[in-house]
Amino acid sequence: MDHFLYRDGHLHAENVPVAEIAAAVGTPFYVYSTATLLRHFTLFDEALTDVDHLVCYAMKAASNQAILRTLAQAGAGMDVVSQGEYLRAKAAGVPGERIVFSGVGKTEEEIRTALSGGIRQFNVESEPEMEVINRVALELGKVAPITVRVNPDVDAKTHAKIATGKSENKFGIPIARASAVYAHAASLPGLDVIGIDVHIGSQLTELEPFRLAYEKVAELTEQLRGEGHDIRRLDLGGGLGIPYTRSNEAPPLPVEYGQLIKDTLGHLGCEIEIEPGRLIAGNAGLMVSKVIYVKSGEGRNFLILDGAMNDLIRPAMYEAHHDIVPIVEPAPALEARPYDIVGPVCETGDTFAQQRDMPPVASGDLIAFRSAGAYGAVMASEYNTRPLIPEVLVHGDQFAVIRARPSFDEIINRDTIPEWL
Repeated sequence: MDHFLYRDGHLHAENVPVAEIAAAVGTPFYVYSTATLLRHFTLFDEALTDVDHLVCYAMKAASNQAILRTLAQAGAGMDVVSQGEYLRAKAAGVPGERIVFSGVGKTEEEIRTALSGGIRQFNVESEPEMEVINRVALELGKVAPITVRVNPDVDAKTHAKIATGKSENKFGIPIARASAVYAHAASLPGLDVIGIDVHIGSQLTELEPFRLAYEKVAELTEQLRGEGHDIRRLDLGGGLGIPYTRSNEAPPLPVEYGQLIKDTLGHLGCEIEIEPGRLIAGNAGLMVSKVIYVKSGEGRNFLILDGAMNDLIRPAMYEAHHDIVPIVEPAPALEARPYDIVGPVCETGDTFAQQRDMPPVASGDLIAFRSAGAYGAVMASEYNTRPLIPEVLVHGDQFAVIRARPSFDEIINRDTIPEWL
């Protein structure tokens, strides 16, 4: 569910007409719904009501400080994967004790920043990383809380580029080596080994891969406790998918996911952390673009937009589907026609959809990409010296620009020309 609905023939973001935002900020732009963000966070939080837990939003999905503060004020922690994300979370008012630091390649500088500023835990991905965290912690006179990310060798049955839990993936340590790795971690005086971390992938649309992974985590928890480790926290990652098409069968609901966690891990008495990102932010955002030209080609027609692959790269990178709808609700009697929907970048890959049925659309019309709140703005670039597009947050009948579009002068003036030129 989201809060982007047609009213009186015009698409609204909560109580604000999307066309009104377009008139104020220009196109293309991203717009997010506060009500949708909070609803989706609450669904996860309530799904674990009977369990000691923390929902840590995976901020790589959408990291604008306004989004982070909205979720933090509702009680969310944050899952970060870089020093920049850590500093963003702190700037948004998230205390260090609610920030989890994940990622396969943490640098010494990143570790030092997080230990100095406060951290809930590091999710450690390798023995060399463990050694560095230990050394930095001792230098700072601190003890670093850690979990160790285990790779359960479970097929998440998702896109190959976002699967993370199989043996050939770069993430975590093989679960078969967990006993030895935990024994080594326990020997390091700068570390407090508090739990286990697992994350098998993103955009999962069935629960069975989670069940297989969590059953292995349950077995490992009991094994490690038997070996003397105080396993008291289980970080289960994120990955629950969203419906990118209105016609497809919906992925499992957070309440079903929560029940699975209770069924497989509830008997262990551990605090549970989950790190949803896409499901909180994905359907909470649209990308809005304008049709520049309607072009007739050999056997097909094209809608050429002012939005491009640098603004929303998921279709080019993952062959991802986004429902695309006009801002003005089409009359039921209008017959749809197939279009290739493309951007202005001089690459064939700058294609959002091929032969997508759309109602009649004209130059100057506004269209919206649904389910664009996750991995949209955060993956955007200034390719072709195209400015990053604005982000807008809606709250009821109000909206605010939460990241402005930079001017061309601002972009160009970042360059420095050497003296010899």
